[in-house]
Amino acid sequence: MQVTSVSVKKIEKEGSRMKGIASILLDDSFAVHDIRIIEGDNGLFIAMPSRKTATGGYRDIAHPINPDARKMLEDAIIGEYKKAE
Repeated sequence: MQVTSVSVKKIEKEGSRMKGIASILLDDSFAVHDIRIIEGDNGLFIAMPSRKTATGGYRDIAHPINPDARKMLEDAIIGEYKKAE
């Protein structure tokens, strides 16, 4: 699986930990939108799109299954975010 396209929209809202929203294209075949870029205590990380459940919690709609896939997505998205600075 390859990340073939990344688009990032920066969000500059005072006091917000959310720094941007990203969309990715995988293998020129599958798109994932609304990936949040968050400023955490240890730096930037991504939060996959999610929806609220009936019990009030949140559940990811799409997400990587293993740490290597998550790192690949995070590196591509955060790399593009930093280029846009």
